[in-house]
Amino acid sequence: MLLSLTSAAFAQQQAPKPAAPKPAAPPAAAPKPAAPAAQPAAANPAAGATLLGQFGDWGAYTANPGGKKVCFALGKPNASTSNPSGRPRDPAFLFVSTRPSEKVKEEVSVIIGYPFKPGSEAAVQVGSTNFALYTQNDGAWIKNAAEEARMVESMKKGADAVVKGESGRGTKTTDTFSLKGLDQALTRIGQECK
Repeated sequence: MLLSLTSAAFAQQQAPKPAAPKPAAPPAAAPKPAAPAAQPAAANPAAGATLLGQFGDWGAYTANPGGKKVCFALGKPNASTSNPSGRPRDPAFLFVSTRPSEKVKEEVSVIIGYPFKPGSEAAVQVGSTNFALYTQNDGAWIKNAAEEARMVESMKKGADAVVKGESGRGTKTTDTFSLKGLDQALTRIGQECK
């Protein structure tokens, strides 16, 4: 059963963080309780969410899954490649989410459109800076939570974010997301979810 992207994103955002020790970080980086794994994203990314505004290539949205307000900026890739080519996959999305009830601000995540290879890492490159992501099912989050604020700042100033991953079937993918409008979308969700 396909869930709306909003519900899938909320469930995906709730996945447990890795148990590896981390440097001291703000409360936003604390481990989160387990939740159901995300289902593949629905074709309509706005299903169940309210569009606050479109800013370049990024939409700013708000939703209330489970009665808890969440705000997120959502981008879709403007270029995708896979090796081998032609293997089917669901749409990919890059999120930056804020969940006030959990004291989470600007958490970066990816829904890749296929189940990642178990135990694999993904990567995001913004300019010349690379960020490692840990994967679970079809989602990925920054591996070192202490780098998340730096990643968001890099994304606000960058032109593109390139996400690389590998599916459970061995397909290697590269998705390029334009970052045009991300800064404005984050400003708008920051106003909505204080």
